[in-house]
Amino acid sequence: MLTRPMLTIYAARDLTIEAATSASGSGRTYGTKLINSPAKAASPKEIRRFLSSRHDRDILDGLRRVVSLLDQPIIILTVAQMMSRGVDCSEYFADVVKNVASPTLEIKKLVYIYLLTYAESEPDLSLLSINTIQKALTDQNQVVRAMAIRVMSGIKVPVISQIVALGIKRCAADMSPYVRKAAALAIPKCYRLDPSTLPVLVDYVSTLLGDKSYYVIGAAVMAWWEVCPDRIDLVHPHYRGLCKLLIDIDEWGQLALLRLLTVYARKNFPKVRTKSVKKRKTTSGTKGFYSDEESGDENVVESIDPDLKLLLDCCPPLLQSRNSAVILAVARVYYHLAPPIYLPKVAAPLLSLLRAPEDIQSIALTNIVFIALSYPSVFAPHATHFLVSAIDPPQIWKLKIEALTLVYPYASKDIQSLILNELSYYAGGYDKEMVREAVKAVGRCAQNNPEQSQRCLKLLMQHINSPDQTLVAECLTVIRHIIQQHPARHKKTVVRLAKALDTATNSAARASIIWLVGEFSGVDNGDNVAADVLRILAKNFADEAEGAKLQILLLAAKIYAHYLNRTQGGLADLTASEDESPEDTHPIPVLFNYISRLARYDVSYDIRDRARMYMSLLSTPKSSQLATLILLAPKPVPFAPSPSAAVREGLTVGSSAMMIGKDEFIRGYVSLPDWVSEADATSSKVRDPVVQDSGGYEEVRAVDRPKPQAAPVRAPVSAAPESAASVAKGKEANGKTLDEWLEEEEEEEEEESDEDDDKDEEGEESSEYETDSEEEEEEEETDDDDVKESTKMLPS
Repeated sequence: MLTRPMLTIYAARDLTIEAATSASGSGRTYGTKLINSPAKAASPKEIRRFLSSRHDRDILDGLRRVVSLLDQPIIILTVAQMMSRGVDCSEYFADVVKNVASPTLEIKKLVYIYLLTYAESEPDLSLLSINTIQKALTDQNQVVRAMAIRVMSGIKVPVISQIVALGIKRCAADMSPYVRKAAALAIPKCYRLDPSTLPVLVDYVSTLLGDKSYYVIGAAVMAWWEVCPDRIDLVHPHYRGLCKLLIDIDEWGQLALLRLLTVYARKNFPKVRTKSVKKRKTTSGTKGFYSDEESGDENVVESIDPDLKLLLDCCPPLLQSRNSAVILAVARVYYHLAPPIYLPKVAAPLLSLLRAPEDIQSIALTNIVFIALSYPSVFAPHATHFLVSAIDPPQIWKLKIEALTLVYPYASKDIQSLILNELSYYAGGYDKEMVREAVKAVGRCAQNNPEQSQRCLKLLMQHINSPDQTLVAECLTVIRHIIQQHPARHKKTVVRLAKALDTATNSAARASIIWLVGEFSGVDNGDNVAADVLRILAKNFADEAEGAKLQILLLAAKIYAHYLNRTQGGLADLTASEDESPEDTHPIPVLFNYISRLARYDVSYDIRDRARMYMSLLSTPKSSQLATLILLAPKPVPFAPSPSAAVREGLTVGSSAMMIGKDEFIRGYVSLPDWVSEADATSSKVRDPVVQDSGGYEEVRAVDRPKPQAAPVRAPVSAAPESAASVAKGKEANGKTLDEWLEEEEEEEEEESDEDDDKDEEGEESSEYETDSEEEEEEEETDDDDVKESTKMLPS
């Protein structure tokens, strides 16, 4: 419960807030309300009155009203509302521009925002403010200088391109890194405004690339990419400095710089530097006396360039970045530049992106799978991160299943069992697309690791009797591929598959089984189940699907071809007797003749044509060898590549083309340049720091002692005897007579008396000079006091 003193305090506070709100024209509120809320709508006449006022507060209120009309559709409204409520404020252009010279910083900001919006529609009126904006480049406030160059480059009027270039030159040499960064960002705008300024802008880019502030480097690199991406020579003297500043730059600057350094490394460093080292070799095992005894064979040692190693050593701290794009950029550096021993550093940071939103997960998985195609052992210890979750969308779980199949051969035994069990579980799901992908994944696991193919085959055989015919068809297709790898090991498997024909109803599944039986029809010299399977299938030939009919016809042709090859060159039965045809002597010719005649009258054109071809090949003795080559030729072992192998082969890690794929139309994609050869690689001397007069990298090798300068006109009195004594000592070393010494002493006494007179005169003159200088200092002090008093009289 509130007491009376507390109520008095709250009431006083409310009165104070109301008074402050009514006194200020900016509409400030207190508490949970928004401070500096947009001004209320006013008529054009009222806004012009505010803009033409002599008081900064009224001008600021008018500008807020105008700018709120510009910003409100962008910030507050949705896109549809923005289109329906866009307000044209160009009618206030003249009233706004005349306030560009206002000393108030907030007014300057609002005027500059208005100029950037409407300068292109009013080029003549915007030119009137260029002179004032140009003067702002010399303002004491760095924020004003940066805004001035930003506005000058943002006004899209080609006439002022030279003025903008001069402004960039001034700001590129500014003391503030904030202004230099604004100058770097203005360079691409000036180039787009007038491409003829390219030679001048290239010099500015070269200067800014050597800046010592990390705040400027990112914008300078972006300017390099926009203006002169082919001028690699500009990067040479700054390469090592850029590598060391990589950790301090902002995230988007790191992306541009990593891209630049990747291209630079490909164009200037060889992939591997070779060096021959001689082995010491002696005949007796002890050190030989002569050098010829020590020289033996030469070993070729491979290493990477030291400057390339500097880049690779500067990248690991960036793997802890919060920006996923930076992590992908570092992965691109290690994948395309580094030896394989560097890649394990990238595995954990890339896998940490799998906890991000779905779009980032998809990008990270795509790049992980691409790296795993070449280096699957990098991600083998982290195979459990690729297990499919129930909430994963199709584009995510497809990539995870593909990653599991890639790391399967390099995982431990326990992990391999886990992967196969997971794939078998996915194969028994309700999603037909996931069932199909899981079964194909089991086949790729058996293909990549032949030692575990028998286990994969058992998993697939468990699904043969499944009521899901889609699962059965996919399993049989994969089983067929596994059996073809080692046919001799899977005779019993073929018999089990032949028994499954009684329950299989899917046409694709039945066709796969019949094809497998046909491949094994010549095993054990014909003593197999192929002929009996053909006998059973011939009963219901007319009821089979078209695909199954083609395979039954092919099975009959293969069995008959084997039969002909086993019988006296294939001609014994044909010459048995004139009254008895060869078809009557054995069941195989009878079955082939029966199925061929059924196929000749089938509805399908393909089946009829195929039957005529087989009959013509196998009816004449001359064509029996040709029929053997066509029907019984050994088939190549099928190889099922990973789905991403053909789609993304040769692309760059972290690029947008990686997500789109190779088959799609990619505009603007530029692949990385090829490695430069060791003979054409640039020397490391071009990357030595440049010695500059002011700033930059300097190296002082020796310090020379300063040379003695001539004595001033009015030297002290004591300087003359010292000089005379030193001269006398110098001559004493050369040796003199006694008369010479006496003459010199007399001359010294005369010089001393003359110098005493000069000293008195100099003292009087120096006192005169001192009085004159004191009078001048007093006059300057009085002038400064007058200036201070006059400035106090100026209006604030």
